[in-house]
Amino acid sequence: MYSPQQERHFFELSKTLLQSDFSPQDKAASQQISIQLHEVINYHEWKYYVKNSPVISDFEYDSLFKKLEAIEAAFPDLKTPSSPTQRVSNDLTNEFASVEHLIPMLSLDNSYNAEDLNDFDERIKKLTGEEGDIEYVVEPKFDGGSIALVYENDLLVRAATRGNGQKGEEMTPNAKAMRSIPLQANFSKYGIQKVELRGEALIRKDNFDKINAKRQAEGKSLFANPRNAATGGLRMKDPNETAKRGLEAFVYQLGYAVNTAEENVLDQFPTHNQGIDVLAELGFKVPTIERKLCKNIQEVAAFCEKWEEKREGYDYEIDGMVVKVNSIALQEKCGYTSHHPRWAIAFKFKAKQATSTLLNVDYQIGKIGSVTPVAKIEPVQLAGVTVSSISLHNEDFITSKDIRIGDTVLVERAGDVIPYIVKSMEELRDGSEQVIDFPRNCPSCNTSLIRAEKEAAWRCPNFQCEAQVVQRMIFHVSKDAMDIDGFGKSYVERFYEMGWLKSLADIYALDYEAIANLEGFGTRSAEKLQIAVDKAKQNPIHRLLHSLSVHHLGKKASKLIAQEINHVLDLKNWTIEQFTEIKDIGPVVAENVIAFFQDEQNIQLLLQLEANGVNLHQTEEDKPVVVAADAPLVGKTILFTGKLLQMGRKEAQELATAAGAKNISAVSSNLNILVAGEKAGSKLKKAQAIGTVEIMSEEDFLVLIGKN
Repeated sequence: MYSPQQERHFFELSKTLLQSDFSPQDKAASQQISIQLHEVINYHEWKYYVKNSPVISDFEYDSLFKKLEAIEAAFPDLKTPSSPTQRVSNDLTNEFASVEHLIPMLSLDNSYNAEDLNDFDERIKKLTGEEGDIEYVVEPKFDGGSIALVYENDLLVRAATRGNGQKGEEMTPNAKAMRSIPLQANFSKYGIQKVELRGEALIRKDNFDKINAKRQAEGKSLFANPRNAATGGLRMKDPNETAKRGLEAFVYQLGYAVNTAEENVLDQFPTHNQGIDVLAELGFKVPTIERKLCKNIQEVAAFCEKWEEKREGYDYEIDGMVVKVNSIALQEKCGYTSHHPRWAIAFKFKAKQATSTLLNVDYQIGKIGSVTPVAKIEPVQLAGVTVSSISLHNEDFITSKDIRIGDTVLVERAGDVIPYIVKSMEELRDGSEQVIDFPRNCPSCNTSLIRAEKEAAWRCPNFQCEAQVVQRMIFHVSKDAMDIDGFGKSYVERFYEMGWLKSLADIYALDYEAIANLEGFGTRSAEKLQIAVDKAKQNPIHRLLHSLSVHHLGKKASKLIAQEINHVLDLKNWTIEQFTEIKDIGPVVAENVIAFFQDEQNIQLLLQLEANGVNLHQTEEDKPVVVAADAPLVGKTILFTGKLLQMGRKEAQELATAAGAKNISAVSSNLNILVAGEKAGSKLKKAQAIGTVEIMSEEDFLVLIGKN
């Protein structure tokens, strides 16, 4: 953006302005100084935030900034929209408006190895008709928050988050607080009147460490990773707080550009790489050393593998590389699906691994008494998250991997989400390691544990076990069960410790005046909790059945049983034959439900729930769904995978059921339709491999059932 001569000029001008004791009195002179301050401050922000190579101290920068503020205070009409002082507004935003992107912000298809990249290259050649090598551009897949920037007449007029790809949350004041985003850029030089850019908001790793250190010193909770800190920073109500996070923005695509006649003018940049170079020339922070123009897919694979090895030493969190067809003409031939551009693909890095030491094993008791061993390890960073606890699943898992306390273990964060112990390093043992002695008595109530035939878990059979009671209450209020909004685990544990909760029935007889007087609550919080509890009292009985934590009684079985009864206590007299006459209800579920309803303590619990206002009668929602014979999905099995953008997973499944389909949970030859949402992974690959599964997008599904 700046030539060596310009850089020297602005550096010298900065020194002159810093040494000047100019006082804003004469407007004409002040206007000239104001223009110079605009230029030098923009230059220093570019050096610091874009090039990461400051040439003056923070104090000197602040001094220049204060001089400009003084001039604008003396002569307010000299304050322009492109002034550096306008990056951070003092106006607090109460909510973020939803704005429509000029063109959709689609997701990316994924690849995981060189073979996947070769397959991608073959698809590109088929789509374009090209027989020779295809030229690609490779860039980092930044792990931050996606943003869209709109400039009109060279000024930044709008910034928004990705949202659902069609619409995002407007966060223009926060974008202005990010000094790597120019408030003004000379797009008119290229005949562009209006343009939309795509980018990613990030926090440098070293800056993230400083932020967390400061939060720790202040007694605040730590951010899990730079991405969470960055995406949270985009949605701060006060742009000043966004500025404090030190967010930076890489811009990586010219998505839309028109002239004053609203004609598309992107064709003046025939390649993606040229478009990025133009953005760099206009002062935007773009991928440079981490971006490469590759002449073929083999060069792409080599560059991706090189960066996978270098990712730890990179200043920002990245979880892969993005591969794009360089020619815009070829991109247009490839086109788009409703989910992703066909001309681009993400090369995802392998799950991160690290070694740590197994310090101890704790044992957690679940809602049905299952005992889960949890490894406590020396804290280790995996994919941007500090991991110190990892599930060991069950005794068989420990035995099969011969995991011992004191072992050096290889830890993996599978899919950058779930921590997992891959193996113990037997060759590093020194003899001090201890074999893990799995308990035979409940760690909570000391009852002898049992292990059912063909089950891996040891369980505590004492239904009144304190640990189980608490876990059942936590599950009961959860979204999957009674869905009491705002009533989380911390409330259950706190109220239990205070003696306010001893059984599920107590949840519906709380003293809200007493809750309002608790530290951290107040009248409004207590009222909101009461409203949520009262609403849950009217739930359909299939939710109540599921919330009782009867072993093997899941959501599906609860719905099937709820269709057949008028009142929950009808089940007191049911026989195993009545249960197994229901399609998909087997003898194991039947026996467990019968055992629950033969226990007088459980009957008294249900009577107390009803006395406290909880519905035990069948509702309209519990009754069977009547499907027309000509419904579009009659006789079809369906499965949803990936993130859906227009509806939740539950809503999608209900729509499929209403259209006659049967929702199933796994990909197999019995599956007819797979609806692939954003970031569809292994299920999509398996369905593609089977070959007989119809794969459709979320939009295609809605069209098929007549809901688009």
